[in-house]
Amino acid sequence: MKRRFNLKSMATILLVTLFLASCSDDDNGGPIIQPEDPTNAMDIAETAIATEDLSSLVAALQRADLVATIQGDGPFTVFAPTNDAFAAFLSNNGYASLEDVPVEALTQVLLNHVVAGSNLSTALSTGYISSSSTAGVDQRALSLYIDTSEGVKVNGSTVSTADIVATNGVVHIVDQVIGLPNIVDHALNNANLTALVDALTADGNTTFTDLLTSTDDSFTVFAPVNSGFDAFTNPNNNDINQVLSNHVIVGSALAAGALSNSYARTAATNNDGDTLSLYVNTDDGVSLNGTSAVAIADIVATNGIIHAVDQVIDLPTVVTFAVANPNFTTLVDALTTLTPSVDFVSVLSAQGGSGSDPFTVFAPTNDAFAALAAIPDEDGLIPVLQHHVIGGANIRSEDLVQDGTTITPATLEGDTFQIILPGTDGNIANVVDGSNNDGIGIDLVDVQAVNGVIHVLDTVLIPDTTN
Repeated sequence: MKRRFNLKSMATILLVTLFLASCSDDDNGGPIIQPEDPTNAMDIAETAIATEDLSSLVAALQRADLVATIQGDGPFTVFAPTNDAFAAFLSNNGYASLEDVPVEALTQVLLNHVVAGSNLSTALSTGYISSSSTAGVDQRALSLYIDTSEGVKVNGSTVSTADIVATNGVVHIVDQVIGLPNIVDHALNNANLTALVDALTADGNTTFTDLLTSTDDSFTVFAPVNSGFDAFTNPNNNDINQVLSNHVIVGSALAAGALSNSYARTAATNNDGDTLSLYVNTDDGVSLNGTSAVAIADIVATNGIIHAVDQVIDLPTVVTFAVANPNFTTLVDALTTLTPSVDFVSVLSAQGGSGSDPFTVFAPTNDAFAALAAIPDEDGLIPVLQHHVIGGANIRSEDLVQDGTTITPATLEGDTFQIILPGTDGNIANVVDGSNNDGIGIDLVDVQAVNGVIHVLDTVLIPDTTN
């Protein structure tokens, strides 16, 4: 019998054929809607529900009450873990099922897969973006590291199927659940930090990995990129573990916007166990101790913030701090250009007992020098500069007599001077110099270097040159 087809039947068959042609099967037999499909009128949640291999994700979204969230206007980019990815996540974390995962933790993990904006894979580039999770330190949005060097990876998780377009964004299917990264996780995921990871873990060392995975404290880490490590020659043969510690601030997570021209304490110490200082300058970007610049700021982890830097930050000497701080440019000029007959830089760079170190340096600011009627000529300037340096002693503020007067050891010039604690008129302490000039103020104390300590003065000290 001859079949007859009317125009309506033919149109129906054509529409069905077009729909089937616009779909393809994933490895697990589930339909995946392709980005070019004009018939996809589903939002992200509906797209996940329609994809068989995302059933665990759907169950997780329902448990965390996030279905309505990803049905919002957005647009959103969702990195969607497969069922196998969720099974591995549960097993690796000791959970028998999704029901065993605390809702709060599950919520933050899921939000860590959601990014604002509709980002097709072709628009993604290597670098950091912020997720919707606020599990970062101090409730900041966590960072995700996108690596497009070979396909697309997100914090080490690989995009297996990209660019599933929905009405309110785009979905990329990934092969792992993207956990909440701590500082070490971020370092491991970034190929530009492999030299740092190697240095931190050399010879089975776990000191740094134990420290920087801790949730008992928060950290700011200045992480040198590979090229910075390649250029570092360790000219003073410093202990590499101390050098690495000099990149870590313990006890606070400092975003770039919170940094200012100031000193911070790092996890590194001198031979006496005093924590070393780090000079941060924000006049033009962010630089550290005058040598290392922040290249990528504000990589947020659960336990701190990383700033990628272009050079290794070596252990500072008192000279390092003088050169790094723009408030000491006149002092540096006095120690170099104006006194060529004395190599003050070499003298004050000595460390490890190779010279008159350690030093206690009382450093006058530019304003202190500007208050002089005139800067003395070289013969007069040399004893003045020597009067600001005590050799063979690392005298910190806690070493001074409290509520009394400390007579210092002899300076390199030969005179002593007096320090009165506490100070007056807003000074931390007052100083009476070798010529009995009083009212001199110490404005900042305990800038700690590996070979000594600096205290900042508001007035130039004058020695008694008649003795």
